[in-house]
Amino acid sequence: MDFSFTEAQTDLSALTRRILTDQVTAESLGAHGSGGFDAPLWTVLARSGVLDAALPSTVGGGGFGLLEQCSVLIEIGRAVAPVPYLSSVVQAGSVLTDPLLAERWLLPVSRGKAVLAVALGGSFVASNGRLTGTQTAVPFAAFADALLVEAANGVYIVEKDAAGVSIEAQSTTDHADAGLVTLSDTPGVALGDVGEQLRLRGTLGACAQQLGVLERALELTAAYTRERKQFDKVLGSFQAVRHRLADAYIDVEAVRLTLWQAAWKLSEGLPAAADVATAKFWAAEAGHRVAHTAVHLHGGVGIDVEHPVHRYFAAAKRLEFTSGGATEQLLGLGDLVVSPTA
Repeated sequence: MDFSFTEAQTDLSALTRRILTDQVTAESLGAHGSGGFDAPLWTVLARSGVLDAALPSTVGGGGFGLLEQCSVLIEIGRAVAPVPYLSSVVQAGSVLTDPLLAERWLLPVSRGKAVLAVALGGSFVASNGRLTGTQTAVPFAAFADALLVEAANGVYIVEKDAAGVSIEAQSTTDHADAGLVTLSDTPGVALGDVGEQLRLRGTLGACAQQLGVLERALELTAAYTRERKQFDKVLGSFQAVRHRLADAYIDVEAVRLTLWQAAWKLSEGLPAAADVATAKFWAAEAGHRVAHTAVHLHGGVGIDVEHPVHRYFAAAKRLEFTSGGATEQLLGLGDLVVSPTA
């Protein structure tokens, strides 16, 4: 296993960071400091080549893969940028392999003109290509042009304007966009048994975003403790504060290591379910600790919802429970049969 970044990863990461640093501001994030869907930013990312870099070459993409996508997701997490890269590119891009479907949906995504949402684990039932059921809190569903919906017999893609589709806008803990999706005898196009593939990539992508969130939250907290004084001494000079920061640093590195191990195995086509669950355990467990450390060491301003550190706390809490919290990952690991070659 080689943890060295590819040239494409380095370049994409740097480009994405420059764009998000310029584009994601307090004004663009709105009154709550996060959430929604930033359509202009989505367009900027498309024009810069960030969106199509890791999409199939058949639709004009750069043909890069999961490792490059994770590098982009980390930067999205660092900025807490409200864009649907995970669902539209990382998840949908991996299963829309049919040339016609790729041209119909991935090409508009690469141009920043479409959003795809993914609804897994809902109560959907499919019969003769028509779906009925409900799922709540589907990320970016309120702005989606189509949804990838999981039923018992496989995954289907459903257009938002199809008969029987109802999407009610919802807001999550950190005001991120989501939607209550209801389908009633709605026609869909079968994509096959790709639910587990979507689930693994979605979970891994949440870990990558969490790494970016925690990394940046720790940077902000370390900078604050170097400047803020108590009893005429900077906070960072107190041993207890140093211990909290050191523990947070170790937690962030644990998220980083387990993320890249899981990403590498998944990108190589190796059995990776246990590795993804391990990465998600650390993203949840460390996410909880680092988020609380950031708030605690900021003192009174840490609980101010208008302070920048609050959006990192809220995003970390949402990502902590995305695809299941730490305890759920441990319970899942007990049921996994791991190949000797894993």
